[in-house]
Amino acid sequence: MNYELRTNYKGFSLAEAMMATVVLGIAAAGVLLPFVSGARTQAEGIRRTLAAKLAGDLMERFINTPFEDIVADGGGYVDEPQGQIRDASRALFSDSDPAYANFSRDVSCEYVTVPQQPPLEEDQCNFIRVTVRVKYSGNEIASLSRLITK
Repeated sequence: MNYELRTNYKGFSLAEAMMATVVLGIAAAGVLLPFVSGARTQAEGIRRTLAAKLAGDLMERFINTPFEDIVADGGGYVDEPQGQIRDASRALFSDSDPAYANFSRDVSCEYVTVPQQPPLEEDQCNFIRVTVRVKYSGNEIASLSRLITK
């Protein structure tokens, strides 16, 4: 029998094709990873921007509330659970824009005296600290505090 050694191949063997696939997969992962990280960072930035807007809008509502009504009834504000964010006209944001669906807001109001001010009775305090907190999926991502005076 005459066995000849073939040295003239016209294609890839299965092992060569598998190795090329693995090398290509590793290279693709290395190239795509920064894009995935960038998209995640961009989404986080958008959420923080929306949260800051929501906090500012709610703070404006408290600034425009008469001083005597801020702590008495929270300025007519009720904490908004996740997905129940409302605009100034009390319409749900999440109905018109699903980007607001995972947000929630809460507010705390407390009387504050400053060191230059003599201690007064609680109903005679000249300042109220209003703190607005905005959460996304239960995690606080924005907080805004302000002293409001008569």
